[in-house]
Amino acid sequence: MKTFFGIGSGPGFGKIVAMDRFDSGRSLSPIRQAEAYWTALLTGDGVPKRSQVDPRGLENVLEYTFILERIAPGLARFRLAGSHLNKLAGMEVRGMPLTSFFEPDARADLKDVLEQVLSAPATAELSVVSAGTLGRVRLQARMILLPLQSDLGDVSRVLGIMVSEGTIGSTPRRFAISDRRIKRVSDMHVSAKPELEDATGFAEDQSELKRPRNHLRLVVSRDD
Repeated sequence: MKTFFGIGSGPGFGKIVAMDRFDSGRSLSPIRQAEAYWTALLTGDGVPKRSQVDPRGLENVLEYTFILERIAPGLARFRLAGSHLNKLAGMEVRGMPLTSFFEPDARADLKDVLEQVLSAPATAELSVVSAGTLGRVRLQARMILLPLQSDLGDVSRVLGIMVSEGTIGSTPRRFAISDRRIKRVSDMHVSAKPELEDATGFAEDQSELKRPRNHLRLVVSRDD
């Protein structure tokens, strides 16, 4: 049985897409965990602030986690990225644009998605595929983009997860968008949330977040 999700109302939000194209559901677990954490921070006053995001709340998915900063309409760069993204790129991705993970033909679609995430605001879940070539196999991945406010109150940050399935092979891996699901935050029902432990979140002066295992290491820009 196929599972279908409807996209919210309004221009560009009317598409129905199938979300069962992955060979297994393993890649969905980090995405669902991050989505549940972000939803717990959501209030009727707007989307969560970047400073509210505490790495302890994402303990099990830090290697897949990233935070973006909007630098222009439809464009954002990595301010923080987990080790899995560095492996996909074959290099440190901090400071690079999100578009660097996508094929040139897919970048206009990505910019449209990102602009909806930040302007609506909305959440976006993408299925992406990197074609197989000599030295690497076809690679599927899943990405979720969750809007955040900066400390100034503008929606210009994104909490994201990207997780792939299969052997990465030679890098960098670049992807095309095969499916998307976009939902306006205003369409979400905000109910009573459990209280979350007070914490400093991703502090601006942190240079490193130490985790029990090296593969969960995150690097944070000093000038964010």
